[in-house]
Amino acid sequence: MSLMLEETRNAPQRIHGQLSRNAEMLDALGARLREQPPLAGMTVARGSSDHAAAYFAYLCMKRLGMPVASLPPSLSTLSHAPWRVAGQLAIAISQSGQSPDLVAAQQALSRGGAQTLALVNTPQSPLGQASDAEVALFAGEERSVAATKSYLATLSVAAQLLACWTRDASLLSGLDALPDRLEQAVEQDWGTAVEALVDADRLMVIGRGSGLAVAQEAALKFKETCGIQAEPFSGAEVRHGPMALIEDGYPVLVFAPPGAEQAGLLELADWLGEAGARVLLAADESVARRHLTLADAGHDDLQPLAVIQSFYRMVAELADARGSDPDKPRHLRKVTRTL
Repeated sequence: MSLMLEETRNAPQRIHGQLSRNAEMLDALGARLREQPPLAGMTVARGSSDHAAAYFAYLCMKRLGMPVASLPPSLSTLSHAPWRVAGQLAIAISQSGQSPDLVAAQQALSRGGAQTLALVNTPQSPLGQASDAEVALFAGEERSVAATKSYLATLSVAAQLLACWTRDASLLSGLDALPDRLEQAVEQDWGTAVEALVDADRLMVIGRGSGLAVAQEAALKFKETCGIQAEPFSGAEVRHGPMALIEDGYPVLVFAPPGAEQAGLLELADWLGEAGARVLLAADESVARRHLTLADAGHDDLQPLAVIQSFYRMVAELADARGSDPDKPRHLRKVTRTL
């Protein structure tokens, strides 16, 4: 078993501990955010952490009506933007908390007046020290270069923060049941996808809403663990240009979990199939025409976690089938220090 798959299987246990260990702190942080609501939010992150930031941003906008933008760190490190962000919230996300560009960006936003928060897997990191507050992911050491449990842990921290901030009892209840739901998700057999993609060199990955964040993450994992040129798209964007790529047999992976976006994604999957694409439709058991079964996360805002948990197992198995080592992707290291 690869370290990637081992760490994927370890994620539910880590999240169970994380939820209880962060409960008091996030409850207090949520109270402070209610007392002094930010006018807007900003995220600073790279790679998988940036995909997790997209999930957090979507939930913030959906639940709070607060706009949240992803800021390129180079605006601070290279362009030296004159930030004027008083009354706003800047959230930096990193596994190691060591990348100089993230630290510099967070420091610049703080000087510009923002309230700063770091989500990191390494407590007391340079990024955490540069922020007003630090929330630990408690994912444990991650030895595979391909991040899995730390990404899932970031999504669960983001959901717990939003649940505490908005005092959403339904979401908090869903989080309590999440580790067991993720145990079910990792046991889903997506062997059909392994067979379909073992010789693929390109594909699209489609999601929508908060699920776009895991489509982005899945596309990255296809690249780094399998050497497949995978591109993520929102289900609302595919007909605006990307459809020109579709030819007979072109593989498309569609994530369509339960929720408001599902109907449109199912319609799109049918349309793609009619256009000649080799569609792999991931949906829950209520969808008879699915190819890959999704476990129910128990709450619409948590469905992306169940999706990516099942995906991680599949892509680790796909890498093995293609003769790749997902733990040691070519040219990559676990900690990236971008300037």
